[in-house]
Amino acid sequence: MRRLTYSRNVFVPVTNLCRNRCGYCSFRREPGEGKLLSRSEVGRLLAEGGQAGCSEALFTLGEMPWMESGFAGLLSSVGASDFIEYLAELCEMALDEGLLPHTNAGVLSQEDLETLAPLNASLGLMLETTAHLEAHDSSPGKDPRLRLDFMARAGRLKIPFTTGILVGIGESRDDRIASLQKIAGLHQDFGHIQEVIIQPLDPKPKTALENYPPPGEDLMRQTVELARSILPSGVAVQVPPNLSDPLELARSGADDLGGISSITPDWINPSRPWPSLEDLSSRLKGYHLRERLPVYPAFILKGWYGERTEDVIRSLADGDGLRRKDYL
Repeated sequence: MRRLTYSRNVFVPVTNLCRNRCGYCSFRREPGEGKLLSRSEVGRLLAEGGQAGCSEALFTLGEMPWMESGFAGLLSSVGASDFIEYLAELCEMALDEGLLPHTNAGVLSQEDLETLAPLNASLGLMLETTAHLEAHDSSPGKDPRLRLDFMARAGRLKIPFTTGILVGIGESRDDRIASLQKIAGLHQDFGHIQEVIIQPLDPKPKTALENYPPPGEDLMRQTVELARSILPSGVAVQVPPNLSDPLELARSGADDLGGISSITPDWINPSRPWPSLEDLSSRLKGYHLRERLPVYPAFILKGWYGERTEDVIRSLADGDGLRRKDYL
C-alpha cells in the first residue's frame, strides 16, 4: 500500500489584518473590523489541540498587519508593544502545551525571521505564482521576487519550509511550470523545502474572483503530475483534502494531505470543512494513512528544526521521524 502522510493540527488565526488585498481572499478584514487573538483565546485553542492529540499549532495571520491602521490599538489591547515578540510568545505557549508551532506569517524581515526560527518546527509561505496577475495588483507582498527571496533566506538558515502554488487565479500552464521550477531550484540550492501544496482556487462571495470557475479535476491532476515530475523526489506534493478529491490526486502523484483539524475550521477556506480521518480512510482504499509532525522525518533526522522545539519533537517522534503511534 502506498503511504499518504498528514498532520493533526489546531488552526490559530492570530490576526486577520493584512497589508495585501488579494482578489480571492475572504480571510482579510478591513481596519476597524480586524481582530487580534488574546493570550487567553490562543491558550484555549492550544489546550483543545493538546487534548485532541494534535501535534501542530498552525499560526496563520495576515502579512505585516502592523501596517494597517488601528493595529497598534489591537496590540495594546493584549498588553504587547511588538507584534513579532507577541507571536514568539504564542509559539512558546504552544511548546509549553506540547505542540509544535508552524507559522505562516507572510514575508518577514531577516531579524523577524531569526526571532521566530528557533521557536518553530517549520515555517511556511505560499509562493502562489511567479506570474504578475491582476488578482495581486493590490498586494505588494505577493511580488514573487520578495517571496522567493524570503524562502531563500529561510533556506540559508536551514529552516524546514512549506510552500505551494495556487491553481486557477489567472495563471497559465507555463506560469505553473515556472513556479514549480523556481521552488525546485530553491530546494536544489538549500535543501530545505519539505512540501509543496497544490491548492485550487476556492471562489468566495464578495471577492474579485468570486465568478472565476474553480479548477476542474483534470487540471488539478495535470498540475499534481507536473509537480511530481519537476520537484525533487524528497519534496512531498501535498493536496488539501477539503478542496479536492484526494484519491484522484494521490493516483497522480500526491503523497501528503497536509494538516487536518478535528477542532478548528480551515480559516482560509471556512466553507470547506475538513474530512474526518475515518472518512479519508474509507475513500482512500489502497493507501495507508500515516501521521507525521509539522516537520518532516528527513529534517528531524538531520536536526533541521528550531532549537527550542527539540524536546517536543523528541517526545512526539518515533525512530523514523513520524508521529509516535502510542502518543496521545
